[in-house]
Amino acid sequence: MTDAVLVLEDGRTFTGRPYGAEGSTLGEIVFNTGMTGYQETLTDPSYHRQIVVMTAPHIGNTGVNDEDDESARIWVAGYVVRDPARRASNWRSVRTLDEDLVAQGIVGISEIDTRALTRHLRERGVMRAGIFSGAALVDADGERRAEHELLAAVLDAPAMVGADLAGEVSTDTAYVVEPIGEHVATVAAVDLGIKAMTPQRLAERGVRVHVLPSDATIEEVLATSPDGVFFSNGPGDPAAATHEIELLRDVLDRRIPFFGICYGNQLLGRALGYGTYKLGYGHRGVNQPVMDRATGKVEITAHNHGFAVDAPLDGESVAPHDGGRYGRVVVSHVDLNDDVVEGLRALDLPAFSVQYHPEAAAGPHDAAYLFDRFLDLMTAQKGAA
Repeated sequence: MTDAVLVLEDGRTFTGRPYGAEGSTLGEIVFNTGMTGYQETLTDPSYHRQIVVMTAPHIGNTGVNDEDDESARIWVAGYVVRDPARRASNWRSVRTLDEDLVAQGIVGISEIDTRALTRHLRERGVMRAGIFSGAALVDADGERRAEHELLAAVLDAPAMVGADLAGEVSTDTAYVVEPIGEHVATVAAVDLGIKAMTPQRLAERGVRVHVLPSDATIEEVLATSPDGVFFSNGPGDPAAATHEIELLRDVLDRRIPFFGICYGNQLLGRALGYGTYKLGYGHRGVNQPVMDRATGKVEITAHNHGFAVDAPLDGESVAPHDGGRYGRVVVSHVDLNDDVVEGLRALDLPAFSVQYHPEAAAGPHDAAYLFDRFLDLMTAQKGAA
């Protein structure tokens, strides 16, 4: 049997060809609008338990290299493309994308109408889905499984709302990324699904980065003698991250400079007492326009998030947690496509965060200044001590 079937939880199906490993996989289906950067996308831990649809029609053209991975493995639950490259062509390529998918057991599907699929997800919202191919398409008698059986498997899959996933992708043990050049600051980075480029961007600025597991305690954070604390990107529902939110409040209470990216932005929002909510289809790609409201500058940014912070867009607000003990907060950045909160800045604490990815792997480098802003915040705090 040479076909593969994608089944959505609302009953719509797409039939194509197997791509990567054959078998079955389940997850939340999302789409990524990036024209490039598929290797970084596949190895981004934030995509854990998600089936990723690439809206760019040709995928795999430049193969795979050993330098651009954002973690030690592919994290997507499944992969959906329209036209896989027939051969890889790039001077850095060491193998094909298909070879990597097969080697790591990533079930995919190709030769389907990804434009129609993306339009469907934009209209209906992201949802659970499954990819079935090879032996997963036949029953014990060798007959093709009925679509209602495949749909039942999809409907049994866990939803993303309420999922606490950081512990499934975080490092098990702490490690250190040494500064490049002169050591100017030390940061404790809590790994909630951290991308490799993030500590690299800090190290380039002379920062020694202690990467800690997601279940780190405040005592373990303080043991690194940090000048600042960083919370990374990661998968799951921020409302379920009870431990990480309490850890962040411990950091804020001690007035240690804080910077968060993506999931870290959502956790700062919840630590301050704001709510979070699930977007209809999220932001995933490398071409989202975001305005820095302090300067009016518009940045083209890389995104990967399905949840967002619910905070007032206009003016200052008092952080709701515990009677407002964390003081005033402003929304520092906003997405120009849909007015989603893309950044928070505390006015009475040394803390800020952004929803997007200034480390730019893959993506534009417009927001790299945020790492400098974090360094400036740590320097100012040390000067005031």
